[in-house]
Amino acid sequence: MTNGSKSLTKYAWLSIAAAIATIALKSYAYWLTDSVGLLSDALESLINLVAAIIMLVVLNISSRPPDADHAYGHEKVEYFSSGAEGIMILLAAFSICIAAWGRLSAPQPLQQLDIGIAISVVASVINLIVAKILITVGKKHQSITLESDGKHLMTDVWTTVGIILGIALIYTANHFEISRNYALQLGMNGWEILDPIIAILVAINIVWAGLQLIRRTVAGLLDTALSIEDQQLIVTALEQFTTSHDIAYHALRTRYAGARRFMSVHILVPGNWTVKEGHDLVELIEQQIMTLFDNIDIDTHIEPIEDSVSWQH
Repeated sequence: MTNGSKSLTKYAWLSIAAAIATIALKSYAYWLTDSVGLLSDALESLINLVAAIIMLVVLNISSRPPDADHAYGHEKVEYFSSGAEGIMILLAAFSICIAAWGRLSAPQPLQQLDIGIAISVVASVINLIVAKILITVGKKHQSITLESDGKHLMTDVWTTVGIILGIALIYTANHFEISRNYALQLGMNGWEILDPIIAILVAINIVWAGLQLIRRTVAGLLDTALSIEDQQLIVTALEQFTTSHDIAYHALRTRYAGARRFMSVHILVPGNWTVKEGHDLVELIEQQIMTLFDNIDIDTHIEPIEDSVSWQH
């Protein structure tokens, strides 16, 4: 566990490098075009950089083995990363709305849109590649930190795509005077008004991503149970033993913390069994469940099945 988590830090460095590259590209595109849509995109990439730095720190902490003060490990620190990222996303969305609101009443002409679009496409491709890598590795190693950062980057990709399409529409419309005149007749002050509108839509999309991250953070900190699919795998494994042995089980509880899963269960065996017989059976049950997951801590408690007190929890 420790070595595996430690090795994940290289993906945090990858995310940091991608964030720095996209900030530079998107900021340059904003400087060329004066588009608040591209400004909002650059601000979100700045959030990506801060999140990637936090991710690097968190992955180093979560890789530490359990100690006297943290007997269950340090994996829960990953939720501070996802929670901080969620809050920063909401702050970025607020900043974008402030920047875009002033442009609604006074749209500004955009410059060098063709170059700005080309630069944004390059930045989007970088984010797409890194997002795919982080999501894949995050799911493989059950790292909410990597997976959240990858999904955030994927949201950034779709944000950039929307902004590029909007700017491309403005660029195209400005090359057709009849379109511009039609927009002016509608009181739209030209198609440039689409720029702040797109920026506000981007902010709304960012808010949704931030709220989702905060929701997952709260769920993890509150020791939410494993997914229905994971719980079903455990129940199926337990019931294989109840049908083949004269035993039962109850008080099954599950939770997760970062990449680690936890479960506890009471195993009820015949009262005339020896301690060794009960222990050997529990070992088989635990081994069977451990083969289903990459990482799970199992606590079992043996009780006599004939005693009514054993069924109380």
